[in-house]
Amino acid sequence: MSMSTHRAVSASVFKSRCLKMLDRVAHTGESLIVTKRGRPVARIVPMAPAGGSSLKHSVSVHGDIVGPLLDDWELGR
Repeated sequence: MSMSTHRAVSASVFKSRCLKMLDRVAHTGESLIVTKRGRPVARIVPMAPAGGSSLKHSVSVHGDIVGPLLDDWELGR
C-alpha cells in the first residue's frame, strides 16, 4: 500500500490492538485514522526515514587506542 493510503478504526478497537496496528503502519506505510463516535480524532502515520547518512565504516583505527600515549612516563622528574 502507498503512504497516502489510510483506513479508519474506532478508538476502542485501536486500544485493544494498538501494538499490532502500529507494527502494520510501520511495515506497510499505511496511515490509520482513529475515530470516536464516528468522528476522526487522530491520524497514525509512519515515521519518515531519518535524514542524513550513517557514520558506519567512516572511522579507522591506527594503533593502540586504549594504551598510554607515551612509552616512558618519567614520573620521577
